[in-house]
Amino acid sequence: MSDFTIAIHGGAGTILRSDMTADLEKAYTDALEQALIAGYALLEKGISSVDAVKAAVTSLEDCILFNAGRGSVFAADGSQEMDASIMDGETLMAGAVSAVRNIKNPVELAYAVMTKSQHVMLNGQGAYDFALSQAIKTEKDDYFFSSFRYDQWKQLQGTDEAALDHNVSVKDMPAGQADKKFGTVGAVALDKNGNIAAATSTGGMTNKKWGRVGDSPIIGAGTYANNRTCAISCTGHGEPFIRAVTAYDVSCLMEYKGLSLHEAMHIVVHDKLLKIDGEGGMIGVDAKGNVAMIFNSEGMYRGMKCSDGRNEVSIYK
Repeated sequence: MSDFTIAIHGGAGTILRSDMTADLEKAYTDALEQALIAGYALLEKGISSVDAVKAAVTSLEDCILFNAGRGSVFAADGSQEMDASIMDGETLMAGAVSAVRNIKNPVELAYAVMTKSQHVMLNGQGAYDFALSQAIKTEKDDYFFSSFRYDQWKQLQGTDEAALDHNVSVKDMPAGQADKKFGTVGAVALDKNGNIAAATSTGGMTNKKWGRVGDSPIIGAGTYANNRTCAISCTGHGEPFIRAVTAYDVSCLMEYKGLSLHEAMHIVVHDKLLKIDGEGGMIGVDAKGNVAMIFNSEGMYRGMKCSDGRNEVSIYK
C-alpha cells in the first residue's frame, strides 16, 4: 500500500517479442515513463488525483505511439474520431466526450464537460462547439496524420471490417511499418488526501462506421472511480466491455461481496470478460493504495509509480 500512487496503460495486446527491437521497446517504455512522471509529479506536490490522471493521459495523447489524441486511427470515412472520459472518485462527478474531431487532447475536453457543464457526456459537433466555448485547443487534420495509420486504414477501406490495434497482425502491416504499435490509453491515481480518479482516451477502431463508440467514454464500462471501492481504466474490445459494464462490475464486486481490488479485477478480466470473448485488460487502484494491472491478452503497455518506492513499466506478461 502507498500514500499516493499512479498507474497507466497504453493499450492491451503487444508486438510479438520477435518483432520488438531494443530501440522500439525503449520508445514505448520512455513514453510510459514520461506519462507516469507527469502524473506523479502532481501527486507529489499534493495536487488532486483528477489532475494527475488528466496529466498522465494528456502525455500519452501527445505521443503518436498510441491510439489516442495525436495517434488516433482512421474511421471508414477517413476522419479521426476520438473518445475520452474522466471520473472523480470523491464526488462521483464525471465527464466524457465521444466521436470528437480535431481536439488535441480529448481528456481535457472530458474534464471541461465534468467541471464546466451540467452534463456527463457530449458527442460529435456539439462537443466540438463546447470545446470552442471553453478555449480547448484544437489542431488541423495533418497534426493527427501518420503514414502507418493511413496505410492501416487503406488495407480495410471499402470493406465492412473494423480492426482493433492489438489484433492487427505485424505480418499484415505495410512494409517498414511492422515496428509500430498503438493502443488506447488510461490512468488511475490515489492522491495524498485519499481520493482516487480514473481517465481513459482512445481513437477507437480502424475503419469504424456510423459513429461507432466503444467503452472508453462510457462511465461504468471503460472508466469508473468511487472512493468507497476503486478507480478503473479499461482497454480492449469495447463491445464486450460495454455489455459487461466492466469497470463498474469491479466496483460492485468490491462493494457488495467484499472482494479485494485484485480479486475483483481478476474475476472480471479472466472469467466474466472471457465468457463473452472480451479481450483486453484494465488498471486499478483503491483508496488504500493497492494497485493492480490485469489483462487476458498477450500483454498490456502499463506502468505504475508509488510513493513507497515501487516503480514499474512493463509490456509483456
